[in-house]
Amino acid sequence: MPFVQGQLRREALTVTFESECAHCRRPMRITIGSDLTYRVDAAAAGALVFVPLVDFAKLRAKSIIDDF
Repeated sequence: MPFVQGQLRREALTVTFESECAHCRRPMRITIGSDLTYRVDAAAAGALVFVPLVDFAKLRAKSIIDDF
């Protein structure tokens, strides 16, 4: 993910996902930046994009995935 890579490299990075709606099959493009900003490029798309709430000060797992 761009957030992790951006933090490790100390650079501003973005990643773009090209996908489609699981319901209507319309194509959509989602761009996420290392600063956790995002943009959804699709006509009338109501894409669900969220940032998990993790208290990094209390994170004890070896991987963030293990705490989910």
